[in-house]
Formats: sequence, structure tokens, C-alpha cells
Amino acid sequence: MSSRPPELFPLFASLETLPGVGEKTARAFAQIGVERPRDLLFTLPHGCIDRRLRRSIREVALPATVTVEVEVGSHIAPRSKGGPTRVMVRDAATDFQLVFFHARDDFLQKQLPTGQRRTISGRVELFDGVAQMTHPDHILRPDEAKDLPDFEPVYPLSAGLTQRVVAKAVAGAMTRLPAPAEWIDPALLAREGWPGWGEAVARAHAPQGIEDLAYTAPVRARLAYDELFAHQLTLALARSQLRRAKGRVSAGDGGLRARTLAALPFVPTGAQVRAMAEIAADMASEARMNRLLQGDVGSGKTLVAFMALLIAVEAGGQGVMMAPTEILARQHFDSLAPFARDAGVRLELLTGRDKGAERAAKLAELAAGRIEILVGTHAVFQREVAFADLRLAVVDEQHRFGVAQRMELGAKGLAADMLVMTATPIPRSLSLAQYGDMDISLLDEKPPGRRPVKTALISTERMDEVVAHLRRALAEGRQAYWVCPLVEDSETLDLASAEERFRVLRAAFGEASVGLVHGQLPAGEKDAAMADFVAGRTRLLVATTVIEVGVNVPNASIMVIEQAETFGLAQLHQLRGRVGRGSAESTCLMLFQPPLSGPGERRLKILRETEDGFRIAEEDLAMRGAGDVLGTAQSGLPRFRVADLERQAGLMAVAQSDARTLLATDPGLQTARGRAARLLLWLMEQDRGIRLISAG
Repeated sequence: MSSRPPELFPLFASLETLPGVGEKTARAFAQIGVERPRDLLFTLPHGCIDRRLRRSIREVALPATVTVEVEVGSHIAPRSKGGPTRVMVRDAATDFQLVFFHARDDFLQKQLPTGQRRTISGRVELFDGVAQMTHPDHILRPDEAKDLPDFEPVYPLSAGLTQRVVAKAVAGAMTRLPAPAEWIDPALLAREGWPGWGEAVARAHAPQGIEDLAYTAPVRARLAYDELFAHQLTLALARSQLRRAKGRVSAGDGGLRARTLAALPFVPTGAQVRAMAEIAADMASEARMNRLLQGDVGSGKTLVAFMALLIAVEAGGQGVMMAPTEILARQHFDSLAPFARDAGVRLELLTGRDKGAERAAKLAELAAGRIEILVGTHAVFQREVAFADLRLAVVDEQHRFGVAQRMELGAKGLAADMLVMTATPIPRSLSLAQYGDMDISLLDEKPPGRRPVKTALISTERMDEVVAHLRRALAEGRQAYWVCPLVEDSETLDLASAEERFRVLRAAFGEASVGLVHGQLPAGEKDAAMADFVAGRTRLLVATTVIEVGVNVPNASIMVIEQAETFGLAQLHQLRGRVGRGSAESTCLMLFQPPLSGPGERRLKILRETEDGFRIAEEDLAMRGAGDVLGTAQSGLPRFRVADLERQAGLMAVAQSDARTLLATDPGLQTARGRAARLLLWLMEQDRGIRLISAG
């Protein structure tokens, strides 16, 4: 079934096949993301107007929208040119006025003939003690009034759309609803008390009050679940496709790992031991490993990843670790080097800077299998880079590496296991949305001996005290970072602020002891500045957010973040994680420009209260929303029309386990429920999932 089922054709027809939609209206609909009748079904009302018939306007507290039956009285012409026409009306208990600007007299006489009864609905307000309804929304004969819903849905609009046009188009789309078999697990449906799909769509567009608009309302929850389930089903199909792809059994004798562990000056945490065991089990199975190693700053991911690379070497193969930037690749190389020495394995670095004969020699050694572990940027997947026997690829900083790239890596015919590392704690709902195709190992403990970082909020008005504090610390032989403010959308301004601060601090502390690193420095200069700081030749490093990820200088124990209120929570947490890596007590000074705004203050206070990256990530999600937390452009997050990732994290988790369970019992989606689930994939435009079934 690799083409769309015929019962869905009417929902995927042109929008202009709906009543009241011409070319111009279709363009207006496109502005709110509606391009076919199917999109309208999932464009739910965000409000509703109470249009229930009242005896009199006296029954409600004004101002309010009221629907009443009235007897039409006299028409009063405008007192002056351009003034309003007034029509006197009487309901069951009182008189009031209808007010019309620029209305033609004959039109009003026809709509509201004196002495006749009409049902009118609109907003009533008091002006100088007189009740008035200006331009009623509805004027109907009493026999037509029964067509007015008790609660009128309010839809999102764009220029060129009115509520009436949208409601008419929605009503047209509703006549095309198929009657699909149920794709939700019957036990779940019964437990949640959800209606069937068609009924849920119909009721979502006909709310019976404000409570029906809440994301917790059964009809909304059901439709949100359908979206999440379709998304998780696609990810589960991708996962089973990867697992079905021929993997390699990589099981070592544990010799190299034992040597590394014996040389460690500390004992791994429980979380590290657990993650190592999960990875070893995956690598020893015939299915391809596709695992995410998620850990907070300083939770010890590097050791876990290195132990996985050693399994590949023990099994007679090779491993590779890829980082998104050259600086990070170099850093990984530096942090893995001591482990590699202890284990007695050959580790090499390959970056864009390797040229000519040197590069050719490295590539020859790699192809011959003499380089056992390679570290590099994504350039290690260029065509001329060949491994003798690649068994494990470790990818760092997943954000820049979505599901599509993971599948591409698989498509290169590399039967290698894949381990992805991210240092960005991601709220559970987002990690399921983004990495639902992967198995997740969580490092949620800090290694022993890690001392908490003291965090202080200081007004920029006390800058002199901060500089004096730094002077004392540097004199004691400590090192510090000074991160300059983030200037929206302007690298030149970011740069100016960093260079200006660099000049001021160099004047204060002497030329030799202050370094500068920012994104626009040539790679060589950037690395040289970092190397000077790592070696302790410079004591203070002034930087933009380039140092957010991965920099490791244990002697650095002070982090100053200027205008901290301009940074996001996750970013501040990452920056703070650059200190507290050695034995010295560390501090993070967050300088803010008073007065602090509400959100800025809330962010800084959360950071002062906790160092738990996962709690910080949940707060960040609550404050900013999913797209912003992951950076919408490269988030790889699906766009949901009904589901709300911030509030429906629980549903996402249920959808994931449901999707995996369904595929475990019905891998080809051939049962009655499986076929219904295929229809859902078509309905939700999860074409990738459908291609995966066809390929399977």
C-alpha cells in the first residue's frame, strides 16, 4: 500500500473544492498553513462565543456578547452627516438600541422591518447608561435562529479571512470525513474515555463551552494523541529498519577496558556503569545499535564513550568519534589521549587541517587498520576516508544531526553501531519527539569529588568589585573566563563587546595574562588562544559563547557572564558547567543590568537555586516553548497542529511505547489495527514512515 488510500482523496483535494473558497481565499488560508481540506480538520478553534438564546440583555453582566429575540421598533436617521443610524428594539424585559455606521437605509429596512421579530446576536455595551449593540454579528428571522450554534467556534485568521468564511469551509471539509477503523489501542481508548476519530473531529469544531478548548478535554487529547502516535510510529519504523539492517556482533574480552578502569583515579558513578552495560549489550547483539547518551555537563560522557570505542577495538575493529567543530574534535582528542595511553591503543585526529603527505599517511594507516580510534569532524565521512573495519561511530552534539542524517549514515552501508552524545539536557517530551527512534542512556549523577559551583547574581553597577575579586583570584594562581553579552543577530556587535572588554581587562591585568577568543577568529588563532589558556600561559580568557560547549580546563574556577539576563537558561547552564571541573571551589558570577525584567529575573533565580540540568531544561521549556529550546531552525522537531509538547509530555511517552509495542507484534502493519495505523500515517502525512513500511 504505497499510494494514498482512496477514502482520503477528498481530504487531499484542492482547497478550492470547498464551499466559499476561491483562489484569493485559498491564498489567505495558506497564510495560516491551510492548503488542503485535511489541514482544516486539524485547525481547531482557539476560542468560542456563547450564542445561547437569552430572554433579555438584563440576564447578563454587560459588556458581553448576547443573543436575544426582539421586536423591531423605529429607525432613527443620523443626526449629522456620517453619524450612525439607530434602530430601537425591545426584548422580553427592556428596550435598547442597535447602532449602524455607513449602512444604507433600504438595506436596514429590509433586514429589520419595524413591527417584526428578529433574533439578534452581538456585543452589547452601555453608553451614558443606554444599552447599545453596534453592528450585530447575526440578524436572523426566528425560524432561522435554530441554525445558530449555542457556542460559536473562533478560528485563527489571516488577512482576507473572516470567521464566517472559515466556519463555512470547515463545514464543507466535515462532509468529507472517512469512517476509518480504530488505530488506537482499545484498552487505552477505554481507559481515557476518548471518542472515535470522526466524533472527536466533529466535537472539537463544535465546543460546548470554554472547557472543551482545554488541551485536557477528551476530544482534544484524542486528536493530540493521534498526531503524537503517528510521529512515534514513524520513528519506531525508522528504529526497527535500523535494527533490521544487518548489524555486527561486537563483543570484546574486556582486557582493554579493564586496563583503562584500573588506571582511573576515581570510581565510575552508578549511572556510568549502567550506561556502559547498556551499550555493551547493544554492541554484542546482532541488531544495529542506535543509542543516545544524554548527560548533563560534567556527568562523565567521555569515559562512557571511550569504553564503547574500546569494545570495537577489542572485537578486532575500529571506532570513530565525530564532533561538529574542529575545536571540539581537538578537545575530544586531548581528553581521550590519556585514556588511550592507559589502554595502549592508537588514537589519531583527522581534521580539515591535515594536508598533503601527512593526510595521505593517516588515511593509509586508517585503511590498513593500524589507527584503532579516530577523532574528527563530520569530514571523516568523506569518500576518500576508508576504514579497515569500522564498528562504532560516536557522534557528539546531536542537535546538528537529525533523524535524516542518522539514516543517511546507515545508508552509507556502514553496519557500524551508532552512539550519539549530547551534553544538552533535553526535557523528556522533546527527547522523545526528537530521538524517539533511539534508545536512551541517561547519565543523571555527577562524578564524586565534583564540587557544586557557587552562583551569585551581581548588578553591573558593582563591576569594580568583580574586577577586584578577579585580581585576588588570579594572584593566587587561579584561572577565569569572562563571557561577553550576546547581541541579537549581530556578530559584529558581539565582537565589539568582546574586544572592548578585552581591552579594559588587559589594561587592568597586564597584556600577557589575558586572552581573547570569538567565533570570527581564524581557526589557527582560536586554537592558539585556547592552547595558551589550557597551558596556563594566560590566566583570563575573554570569550563570546564559542566556549559554551566542551571546553575543559580544570584549573579554571571562576566564570563571569556579563549581561547574563540576555542569555537563555540552557546556555547559562552550559557556560557555568565550564568551571567546577577541578578540586578548587568554583564560582559563577552572573552580572545583570538593572532593572531586571520578569523572565530575566526568573531565569537567573532558577540557576541560583539548582545545578540539575534536567530541571533547568524543563523550566526552560515552560518559559520559552519547544521550538525555542531546541532552536526551531535546526531542531528537527515535527510541527504539531493539535498536540502541545510543553503540556502533553505524558501522551508522548504513551505514544512511544504504544508504537513500539504495535510494531513488535505486527511489524508489517498487516492486522486490522495495523492497517488502520497505515491510514493514520497517510492522514498525518508521515510519508517517511510509509516509505519505511514499503522498504521493509
